[in-house]
Amino acid sequence: MSTAGAPRLSDRQRFSWLRLIRTPNVGPASFRDLVNKFGSAEAALEILPELALAGGAGRNVRIPAIAEIEAELEAARKYGARFVGIGEADYPPLLKRIDHPPPLLAVKGEAAVFSLPPIAIVGARNASLAGVRMARMLAAELGERGYGVVSGLARGIDTAAHQGSLATGTVAVFAGGLDQPYPPENRELADRIASGSGAAVSEMPFGWEPRAKDFPRRNRIIAGMSLGLIVVEAAQRSGSLISARLAGEMGRLVFAVPGSPLDPRAAGANSLLKDGAILVTEALDIIEAIAPLTGSTIQLPPRMEDPTDTEMSDFRSTAPPAQSDRERVMEALGPTPVGIDELIRHTALQPAQVSAILLELDLAGRLERHSGGLVTLLPGGI
Repeated sequence: MSTAGAPRLSDRQRFSWLRLIRTPNVGPASFRDLVNKFGSAEAALEILPELALAGGAGRNVRIPAIAEIEAELEAARKYGARFVGIGEADYPPLLKRIDHPPPLLAVKGEAAVFSLPPIAIVGARNASLAGVRMARMLAAELGERGYGVVSGLARGIDTAAHQGSLATGTVAVFAGGLDQPYPPENRELADRIASGSGAAVSEMPFGWEPRAKDFPRRNRIIAGMSLGLIVVEAAQRSGSLISARLAGEMGRLVFAVPGSPLDPRAAGANSLLKDGAILVTEALDIIEAIAPLTGSTIQLPPRMEDPTDTEMSDFRSTAPPAQSDRERVMEALGPTPVGIDELIRHTALQPAQVSAILLELDLAGRLERHSGGLVTLLPGGI
């Protein structure tokens, strides 16, 4: 894939971006707000401790030391990986259009796979033989028709999906660092993906061992990277259904392979079909539904600006919030999710003032962001 003329982060920018996103309580949303408010990650790092204290942080924010970031960059280099920023040519194009996309992704492998129309295949870890065969068959046929296959490297359905599309292009999304594939027995598969025509990606630091709460974040990337998501087998309460829900919220197509009502591994997929998912018995079912989306440029609402875009939000043209403004916002917040637009109307503050206060609370560890732009107030601070 040609990258000629594409925006590109300088080494200094990439270093600052990595240092900022590795700072506790700085997630994709607060990262975007910080860069928009202060013009660069480097400038944001200087003011960040002051913002966190203004938001009620119980102690100083621990910004990663320069040596820590240098060590992670060196670990990536030794592993044959690189950090790709949103807006750069090698960043997955659909992912940058979701709410709060990861500003940086660790990528190992062939970025050209991101230019293929992507379809996710997910399902049960304890999959049946029939489910494994179905996932592998769908992945192989989709790959032969020019589609990329995205999955999460888990046992069962994920593994079969990657195996079926190894030769044509598959993307493995990790829940931990790129050097910590999970499950460990899929390390060889991960190496084959990254050394062939596919790629492995993660938003987590090198050396990070995945925890239970990291898998929904991985699922969000899987759904966000894809035009549609196929559930082959899934129990009624499973990570695959989380992926399907996220895909639906993002406006992606959701597909499901029907299964026996007597098999609990099919209960989740059958439930999705009852709720309106597209029924799949062969690859053609998917291709026919996806075809209208691949015949023209995908039109999705823009979210975060490219790293070289110099246009700032109205943060700079609005007076900074006063303490009384902070108290008004915090009084309006609580454990029930509310929309930011609703918060602005209720407090009668400027949007940039509310955004600045939410950013302070975020950095102090007192704000939780939910899908659909909703937020809640958490007790205490970092």
